[in-house]
Order: sequence, then C-alpha cells, then structure tokens
Amino acid sequence: MIFHATNLEGAFVIEPEPSRDRRGLFARTFCRREFAAIGHDKEFVQFNHSLNRKPGTVRGLHYQNPPHAEIKLIRCVRGAVFDVIVDIRRDSRTFLQYTSVELTERNMKMIYVPEGFAHGFQTLAPATELIYHHTAYYAPGSEGGIRYDDPLLGIPWPLPVAELSEKDQGYPHLDSGFSGVRVF
Repeated sequence: MIFHATNLEGAFVIEPEPSRDRRGLFARTFCRREFAAIGHDKEFVQFNHSLNRKPGTVRGLHYQNPPHAEIKLIRCVRGAVFDVIVDIRRDSRTFLQYTSVELTERNMKMIYVPEGFAHGFQTLAPATELIYHHTAYYAPGSEGGIRYDDPLLGIPWPLPVAELSEKDQGYPHLDSGFSGVRVF
C-alpha cells in the first residue's frame, strides 16, 4: 500500500498495490504493520456498509465527540464518490480546513480519517457502495454534524444535491463560536 499524506495532519489517502493476472486482481486493504508505520495503533471494532442509489446523494458531514471519537478507514467498492474530511480538532493548525478525494471502485483508493474529523461524501454514480471501518462503536449520544453546504467551509460539491436525509439537513452551519472537538 502507498500512503499519501494530505494537507491535514494525520489524514492519508491510501492506494492499494494490486497484483493482476488473467483471473483478475488481489489487493491488500489493511495490514496492521503498515498502518502502525503511520501511527495507527487502534483496533477497528465496527465495519459498516452504505448503499446510495442516486448520483448526487450527500451523506454528512458526520463526527463522534469524545470519548467516542473514532478513526475511520473508508473505501468505495462500487460506483464513485467525492469524499470530504474536515479537521475539527480544536488545537489543530489546520482547524476547519478540509481535503477531498475521489474514491471509486476502479481506483481502489481509501481515505484514513483521524479522530476529530468530520466526514461526508457525495455520490457520483448510481448504486454507489462504501465500506467503513471504525475504531469506536456508534454512540448516538456522542454524534455530531455540520451542514454539507456550510459557507465557512465552502466545499465545492460537484453535483446538485439529489438526496439528503432530514437529519443531515438539520445539522447547523458553523459560526465563529464553534470551538471544535478536543481529542485526547
């Protein structure tokens, strides 16, 4: 695997290095030893699968507050997404900065999302599916969110929004009083 550091400290875009032959391909998508080299020392405890039927579907921007903050490893296994992570760590030098990457079934890229980040995506193809690995269990009382169209962030979503849950629509915009999350 090739780990590409992003502009946000601790976040990586990861490219598997598939072996290909006439049968197809084989690629490693996780190796504890390789992830330890980037400082990952937590166990993934929950795997989730997301199916999104329409192009333009937006999910996010989601995060979990401490003590349930989580690391996520996300991969698109069918279709394509414009994937966004936002640094909301209170004491980070990149506080409220974001990075984006296109994850597709063809490029096989993954994004490694540290604790203290909000995450969201927009589907670029019909019937898009993602697999998420989490280092913390879902904790409804600790979840938080930021509106996908927050003007302070100015994320350039590539398509008109086709689907958005009521929950995601109800998340607040950031304001000057947002102090972020403290990650221990």
